[in-house]
Amino acid sequence: MKVESSLAEWKKFLAAHPEAHLLQTTEWGELKSAFGWESVRIIAGDCGAQMLFRKLPLGFTLGYMPKGPVISEQLSVIIEQFWAEVDEVCCARRAIFLKVEADAQDDSPLRFGEGVGVRPSPQSIQPSHTLVVNLRGSEEEILARMKQKCRYNIRLAEKKGVAVRAWEDVAAFHRMVLATGERDVFGVHSLEYYRRAYELFHKTGMCEVLVAEYDGRPLAALMVFARGKRAWYFYGASTDESRNLMPTYLLQWEAMRWARARGYEEYDLWGVPDEDEATLEANFETRHDGLWGVYRFKRGFGGELRWAAGALDRVYNLPLYRLYLWRVSRGAGEQG
Repeated sequence: MKVESSLAEWKKFLAAHPEAHLLQTTEWGELKSAFGWESVRIIAGDCGAQMLFRKLPLGFTLGYMPKGPVISEQLSVIIEQFWAEVDEVCCARRAIFLKVEADAQDDSPLRFGEGVGVRPSPQSIQPSHTLVVNLRGSEEEILARMKQKCRYNIRLAEKKGVAVRAWEDVAAFHRMVLATGERDVFGVHSLEYYRRAYELFHKTGMCEVLVAEYDGRPLAALMVFARGKRAWYFYGASTDESRNLMPTYLLQWEAMRWARARGYEEYDLWGVPDEDEATLEANFETRHDGLWGVYRFKRGFGGELRWAAGALDRVYNLPLYRLYLWRVSRGAGEQG
């Protein structure tokens, strides 16, 4: 019995599910396949998922389901069949475990599985908490939902002559990201990774690189992605030059205008600390570790705090999974 779905079948499935996350698209699977992962897709009724597998020594693999599965009809018989097929695919690839990071708060559909250990994961790949800006209504209404200081900074950048435009120079974007990663201490993908992401998504209209310039000099840039009704801010960078001109504020606003002009209804700022709103608001002025710095910036745009269920691991080889957890505790875990 055929379990895995073809690329064409998956594209047809996704066409009927505009709510599916960008990380479940064929383009994302192609991107990850170019950098050490194998992408596999399965469909069972109205449930489906794209999974990624990375090879390990001795023929084993690690499995990862980013922002899936895609489920719009939560009938238990379909879900049970779906997870049985997931397990079959994972076992065929000798997966030690499959990490599942859903795109929803409810993780009950993720916990099916007979004879499979499903447990909360100690490690997440994607951020579970985010701020989502509502792009519905007029530009004046969107701006009115922002913090006063954020609106001021956007208008200051415009008044001082900062301009934002589409940018095709992915190499220059990468150089800026490298400098930002060194300054703010975060990991950066290779130039080839950003270039491939741009090529795959830009040709479909699902991606744009925007740059904020002053006097022809690039000050900040970002890569925005979009699908269905959502747009996502995944990658961004800025220089140390002319920061008093507030280019990053205008840049985010123009990315929102880019998304709104194309019919997208939400702009996902992608990643804030894993805390409730009361904790975030009580601590953002004093905390500087982790994602707290970016939360101080992102909160100004008036987004709604949303969160997804925590990562779950479906374990197929318990001894090797325990070895993996030991490696993660020593800072040597796999990244997606």
